[in-house]
Amino acid sequence: MHCRHNPTTDSMIQLYHNPPLSPNQCGSSLFQVVRAPLALVWSMVRRFDNPQSYKRFVKSCTIRQGDGGVGSVREVVVVTGMPANTSVERLERLDDEAHVMVFTIIGGDHKLANYRSTTTLHENGDGGGDTVVVESYVVDVPYGSSKEDTVLFANTIVTCNLRWLALCVAFMPTQKSKA
Repeated sequence: MHCRHNPTTDSMIQLYHNPPLSPNQCGSSLFQVVRAPLALVWSMVRRFDNPQSYKRFVKSCTIRQGDGGVGSVREVVVVTGMPANTSVERLERLDDEAHVMVFTIIGGDHKLANYRSTTTLHENGDGGGDTVVVESYVVDVPYGSSKEDTVLFANTIVTCNLRWLALCVAFMPTQKSKA
């Protein structure tokens, strides 16, 4: 689905998706309209302990520290074929009122140093009950890579995750009659 930039989307981008970049960093913001109510979509996205529910590159997730709330650390095992096996991530922010989730990658066997992801959700504002999901990230450009290649790689992963989120929600039992 296409995301029309409405005042709410623009406001969310200004508030949460405009981090400063150092010269050796890159980042991007990606959008997905999900044909489901905000509360339903947020119930999946907010689960720091269960990213594999909609992130198909994630094979499994184990909480290593905490209870799934802010400050918790998870170890994610990624599927075969990816240029990594594991990622260690810390939940930095989880705001159930503003629908904001922020995590950073703090370890793992990949090249995504200083990766910080911010995801926000808000109602589309067109009266249709759809949800706009915006995910942005900032990451260091790995030695030997270009900003363009790093953005292409990260955008591919984030875009796939957002599309899978939309599909997973669309095929939930409560949504089948609406899809």
